[in-house]
Amino acid sequence: MNLHAQLLQALKQIASPERAKASTWYFKAGKGEYGEGDLFLGVTVPQQRTIALRFAALFSPVDLSPVLQSKYHEVRATGLFMLIRNFSRADNEKSQKIWLECYLNHLEFVNNWDLVDISAPAILGKWLLNRDRKILYQMARSGNLWKNRIAILSTLAFIRENDFDDLLRLAQKFLEHPHDLMHKATGWMLREAWKRNPLLIEQFIWKYAHQMPRTMLRYAIEKMSPAERKKYLLKK
Repeated sequence: MNLHAQLLQALKQIASPERAKASTWYFKAGKGEYGEGDLFLGVTVPQQRTIALRFAALFSPVDLSPVLQSKYHEVRATGLFMLIRNFSRADNEKSQKIWLECYLNHLEFVNNWDLVDISAPAILGKWLLNRDRKILYQMARSGNLWKNRIAILSTLAFIRENDFDDLLRLAQKFLEHPHDLMHKATGWMLREAWKRNPLLIEQFIWKYAHQMPRTMLRYAIEKMSPAERKKYLLKK
């Protein structure tokens, strides 16, 4: 039995049909929805992480490819957890870049918000900490929802290092984005940055509050005091 088959078997052994049904609704996999056609086994995220930890060291990027392309959402997620672990444990730049390229070569399968959120900051964001970030702006211009979300979520790695420039540039670009998932993601990143530099982010929100989609604004100001939240909502 190859590694992919072993991993799939391990996940199927703990799968729950009831959870799979709920996940189809939760991740909007119905006809016409953003996750249309995705299939679920019914495996929790903690279970995925446990199995990823068990298998990660066995997988090369070549072995990981069919996992990342799986028709099952949780198999792809488990593959991303393995990729994150192997990327983070790489002991030199060359090895780390191999895992990064594995990620970039499979972006079409990073195709729901949770898959983006677990992987973008931990892989692409960390890689770009001290490198040119033009790839984020290419993704932001792509017209692809998931690449757009990868761009903004990657900035979480920068935010954790008190680096906010790219967040603010991308947030400004996404003020006119049509999709609610991007409004939530951008507001979330602004909120995370606000925790570290309130004055900078409040200046940005004050300047653009009238343009912000309401969901983006509400996410961004969620942790502020009631009086502060009211001030920005009234400006909206």
